[in-house]
Amino acid sequence: MQDAAEARERVQEFQTRFSTLKNEIGKEVVGYDDVVSKTLMGLFAAGHVLLEGVPGIGKTTLVRVLSKALGVKFSRIQFSPDLMPADIVGTNVLVVGEDGSKEFRFQQGPVFANVVLADEINRATPKTQSALLEAMQEHRVTVGGTTYTLDQPFFVLGTQNPIEMEGTYPLPEAQIDRFMFKLEVGYLGEEELMQVVDRTTTREVPEVHPVLTGAEIVEMRNLVREVAVAEHVKRYAVRLVSATHPGSDAATEAVNRYLKLGASPRGIQALMLAGKVRALVEGRFHLSCEDLRDVALPSLRHRMLLNFEGEAEEISTDSLVQGILDATKEMAEAAG
Repeated sequence: MQDAAEARERVQEFQTRFSTLKNEIGKEVVGYDDVVSKTLMGLFAAGHVLLEGVPGIGKTTLVRVLSKALGVKFSRIQFSPDLMPADIVGTNVLVVGEDGSKEFRFQQGPVFANVVLADEINRATPKTQSALLEAMQEHRVTVGGTTYTLDQPFFVLGTQNPIEMEGTYPLPEAQIDRFMFKLEVGYLGEEELMQVVDRTTTREVPEVHPVLTGAEIVEMRNLVREVAVAEHVKRYAVRLVSATHPGSDAATEAVNRYLKLGASPRGIQALMLAGKVRALVEGRFHLSCEDLRDVALPSLRHRMLLNFEGEAEEISTDSLVQGILDATKEMAEAAG
């Protein structure tokens, strides 16, 4: 067991690294403070993040700037209807040696990187989207019966346009469930747009430098898993996820009426790990109910499947999560 002084020192170091990375990203990315914070939470919780918003609001820019601020290998995959699974994971190619001998050799695809941008992921067919399933869950890919392990850290950032837009395919439930967070990126305000103009239409362009190495990211991820969790906090996390299950004792009236399926066990894993990152950012080495409430919306909104009535009435899963948070507020306050 580490003593209190050592724990405080490690927490402070985590805070410093997190803040340094966020500030470096802020040199080029204007606004979206919460989106940037939640994206970094996903990174240090060893999860993956899905960014949704209309074209042109800076989703890809955020990922590109993040990759520049990290001293790790980055790759971008532009998803399109004609993209094939082999274009993502790689394939075996026939290689002819100098002596005329022939052999099949595995040629790595762009998924073999530390930070992978799956750009406009919902413009590819479900078959191609599914090529990322094994990589995102098990950090490995299998081609031609041979399994290849991906280097650590491994972090997928997906961007997608709203599914109502032309040329998009809904992500399969198994695919979207592998994203720890789903973050909605909206429009900037007028003052923030003024900053965009100043930073992008003049001769002085901010330069982003690497501030974290891959080894430091892995070290921070390991620290996250050491954060202490009290029994009552763990029980509150269980209640939040159980409340998304229609027919359960914890389900709200709206959940029972409008949901077909609730959050999977990955939902509670996302709550716990992301909540631990928030605790460290707040300077604590223990998880609180407030940490869980802060990360509940991005952790659960994409893990809830509406039934026919919910779709017909255009119910938002965000409103259902908020209803659960309202219904469990007294439990969180009683737990402290």
